[in-house]
Amino acid sequence: MRSLQSTLTRKGQVTIPQQIRASLGLKPRDRVLFELSDGVVTLRPVPSGLLAGYGAVAPLHRPEDFGALREAFEEGVAADVVAATE
Repeated sequence: MRSLQSTLTRKGQVTIPQQIRASLGLKPRDRVLFELSDGVVTLRPVPSGLLAGYGAVAPLHRPEDFGALREAFEEGVAADVVAATE
């Protein structure tokens, strides 16, 4: 493995080298986990809580027909407008 260096700031911050960020798939605002074991630190990305719940709720119909949903919504709005003008 190739070694990469970064400098610690007064606030205790370091910049994760670009090659490491790319290798781990890290993007701005991603969370990372530091694990310390016998003087060695391991850095890992923290899995997204949002992605963990992906697919937990089944849609009413597979695949959702968004055109039909839009049409039903528009018909409902039109009926409300007609009812309000009568």
